[in-house]
Amino acid sequence: MKKILLSITVSFACMTANAQMAEVEAVKSVLNSYKKSLESLDTTGIPNLFIKNARVFEQAKDEGSIQNYLTHHLGPELQVFKTFTFSDYKVDVTVCNLRAFATETYLYTIVLAKDGSVIKSQGVATSILIKTSDGWKIELTHSSFRKLKQ
Repeated sequence: MKKILLSITVSFACMTANAQMAEVEAVKSVLNSYKKSLESLDTTGIPNLFIKNARVFEQAKDEGSIQNYLTHHLGPELQVFKTFTFSDYKVDVTVCNLRAFATETYLYTIVLAKDGSVIKSQGVATSILIKTSDGWKIELTHSSFRKLKQ
């Protein structure tokens, strides 16, 4: 009987661990989609990655909703970039029930369209995601950066 209970317990723990890993990978997929949109300089699908009332913070500034951020900040910025690429990207995700907490660290390189000048920065972002009926969505994100010495 003890062997059966131990076997059931181990099986349940493995199933839970596998389900947890699947959720972590799903969260990483949402964050990767956001990153890929930035790299493609296209904000079209970004609102679908966020819940309706999501909040965006950047460099200690409350940017408001994702739509406000895209319209008044990120969208105009991306229009002056020739390229925007991430490197040394690392992400850490913790899932707790219907919420996930993520920390991303990265370097990014921007090449400006007007003159080809290069901007290299080190960045970090923390995000809270919520599991909805449509999958994981970003509820809140905060990013900051510092320029690297050229």
